[in-house]
Amino acid sequence: MSDRNEILNQHRNHVFFSWSAQEKINNPIVVDRAQGIYFWDVDGKRYIDFSSQLMNMNIGHGHPRVIAAITEQAEKLAFAYPGTAHEAKGQCAEKLAEVTPGDLNKVLFTLGGSEAIENAIKIARQYTGRHKIVTRYRSYHGATYGAATAGGDPRRLPNEPGISGIVRVHDPYAYRCPFGYAPEGNLQAYVDHVIQTIEFEGPQNVAAILMESVTGSSGLIIPPDGYWQALREYADKHGILLIADEVMSGFGRTGKMFAIEHYNVVPDIMTMAKGLTCGYIPLGAVIVRQHIADHFDKNPLVCGLTYSGHPVGCATALATMKAYEEDNLVENSRIMGEVLGSRLQDLKERHHSVGDVRNIGLFGVIECVKNRSTREPLAPWNAKPSEMGAMAKVAGRLRELGMQTFVRWNWVFTVPPLCIDEAGIDEGIEMIDEALKLADAEAEG
Repeated sequence: MSDRNEILNQHRNHVFFSWSAQEKINNPIVVDRAQGIYFWDVDGKRYIDFSSQLMNMNIGHGHPRVIAAITEQAEKLAFAYPGTAHEAKGQCAEKLAEVTPGDLNKVLFTLGGSEAIENAIKIARQYTGRHKIVTRYRSYHGATYGAATAGGDPRRLPNEPGISGIVRVHDPYAYRCPFGYAPEGNLQAYVDHVIQTIEFEGPQNVAAILMESVTGSSGLIIPPDGYWQALREYADKHGILLIADEVMSGFGRTGKMFAIEHYNVVPDIMTMAKGLTCGYIPLGAVIVRQHIADHFDKNPLVCGLTYSGHPVGCATALATMKAYEEDNLVENSRIMGEVLGSRLQDLKERHHSVGDVRNIGLFGVIECVKNRSTREPLAPWNAKPSEMGAMAKVAGRLRELGMQTFVRWNWVFTVPPLCIDEAGIDEGIEMIDEALKLADAEAEG
């Protein structure tokens, strides 16, 4: 068995941890192995994975058919120059055209979600000849320079100024309505706000509206029905492209193959990663509708990556998409999402520190507050580690109990692998139920 202290020392001496001052990294979990909805540390402690290793491991850990596909492809053809053609790349692109909505039909492969966003922006600008990209404040599109600028996540701030042309709008966040409406929100106000912002910028200058179909790590904000439809109608009227970021919400996470399908809207461009291969091998993709693909028949596509269409990545994606179908994971996400939603409502009733719960499929969050009437967050937006207070205690208690999930500011995410069953959901909810007692102790009852 690997020595825990040796591994930690190697990391402290030679590895950068993301998003943190390195001296603040005190005691990371030293992961040893994983299977299904669980993973184990080197000391043998088991953890239930309630964030799918951050909204990524949709099919679960250790899927045998995916692992077999990786091995087979690596033995046959481990790498090919992106200017060549090979079987895995062609089959994977064809399958993506099949499973995505509408006439989304032609694929540029990337290494992950950030690169997919970068190239989606490039494609939109090259196709339209326009520069501005409209995005949302409560959003995350990746950590590379352009993707970070496109997102509204505050982690972009230390690297500003970023790329030019990004225009941000407020989100359809009903529980914290930016326009002061009641918690049920106001669809028309949200739509009018986006339209008015674009009118101020000049629609003729806007290349694309870029949004997560359902906002992920910035609060799991689920747009009301009619929101995406109204943006589609306005975009069509003004020659603006619609880019749906499905990096987190895609591949069954919301109970449909892609979250945008809940709104019966076909975007012009869709980005994907994470659930495309579930992290078994890095891979991302940009897929575009046929009219955009046709544009580049005679106009150069000024995009390129050494590892675009990597054979092992494409073979992994193909096997992963087969797993979704053969294991009935999208439907299981829908069914278990109803179970999760019921359990989250139960938690809200039992804990006065819970102000709101939201989920769509197995994409869920618990929002903790100091006071339900004022909706003051239990930890402030963009809280530093020293400002997390009770939420830090909740996170610590969850780890003690054997759960790994994403606790950010005043949110506790509930995003297990899609292969989870009702017993697994109940196991995780029981741990959260126990940990929320620490939040209740510091909230006003």
